[in-house]
Amino acid sequence: MTDLRTKMDAPSSEDRRNFLRLTGTAGFTVAVAAMGGGTLGVGPAEAQTGVEEAEREAAAEHVMTIATAYRPGTTRTFPVMQLHLKENIQNATRGKVYVKLEPNGSLGAGAELAEKVQNGTIQAAQHSMANFAPFASAVDVINLPFWCGANQRFVNLVTSDIWKSEVDARVAKSGFKVLLYQPVDPRTVSVRRGLRDEPVKIPEDIRGIKFRVPGSKILAQTYSLLGANPTPIAWGETPSALRQGVADALDPNTMGLNLFGFKDIVSHVTLTRTVPDGGVYSCNGDWFDSLDSDTQEGIEWGARITFLQNLSQIPASRNFAMNEMSAAGVEFYAPTEDEMAQWVDAAGAQRPEWDDMKKELVGSIDTFEKLREAAETDSGLYVHDA
Repeated sequence: MTDLRTKMDAPSSEDRRNFLRLTGTAGFTVAVAAMGGGTLGVGPAEAQTGVEEAEREAAAEHVMTIATAYRPGTTRTFPVMQLHLKENIQNATRGKVYVKLEPNGSLGAGAELAEKVQNGTIQAAQHSMANFAPFASAVDVINLPFWCGANQRFVNLVTSDIWKSEVDARVAKSGFKVLLYQPVDPRTVSVRRGLRDEPVKIPEDIRGIKFRVPGSKILAQTYSLLGANPTPIAWGETPSALRQGVADALDPNTMGLNLFGFKDIVSHVTLTRTVPDGGVYSCNGDWFDSLDSDTQEGIEWGARITFLQNLSQIPASRNFAMNEMSAAGVEFYAPTEDEMAQWVDAAGAQRPEWDDMKKELVGSIDTFEKLREAAETDSGLYVHDA
């Protein structure tokens, strides 16, 4: 059973060889299109895919490079939606825009991609909200804890008028056009194997432990308020840090934990819904503004379709990730209502320690309260929560 699951979870050696071969001869975009269309490894069909992509690019008025850090096929366990966005933009613009995908970190990852979008090196990219914050600080307001962590609150918030006028407007001044936000489940409290025999249930359970944090002052303060010892560690060094006991816990969402190989490192995952662990597709604002209005509307409509597909993909990707992690021995725990109240009381956005941060990020506490109200107001868009 393990062998079968391994084969289903990742491309076969032959698939990888075929993908690398086609990438070398026809480019990433053709290889991704072949993989998405099920033609990878079938010579005539690959050739036809290459011809079709070349024809689309030649017929287009604009070439839009979209870069991601993720390999093709990742959507199964993490809703990246890169091939969906390519197809949707091309179709919605009636072929006026050809999307050239650069997946698998070929042009970088995280903050590096956000910077390349901002300076116009590429037209668009996918990256986390956390990696967006250094370039468009207002979005960091979502990292204030326990007010919009649930998927539904996040979606309510980023589709609201107040978000568009107060946050997206600030993002635009930083040189970006947001194509779509991506809920990808909230952050968790996940502890390494050997640390404890039971799941974390209340803040007292993480008191004094070394909690890995990214370079986020907000997340560092959050875990400090919760009684843990925030420990900044680069993402690439995190697996070894947990194995060696340099760190005891980390907080990515379930899908991210599975995608990046933590199913054999952590023992318990607690669904605290601390903050959203979402992503964003950003676009260079000057490039977008240079397009005619019909093309702009087509790109926005293609992005909107992808956003709706992202909402429907979340439970499928989550279930795949949880199944894989459970099979590896990971246990999941959802705190009770009384237990959640202890997390919120200890570090929630209602605490006065966050008042200066609210003013810094969105101008005033009053604006933050309007954003909070928006997160609690039904947007008419449903998304499943873990």
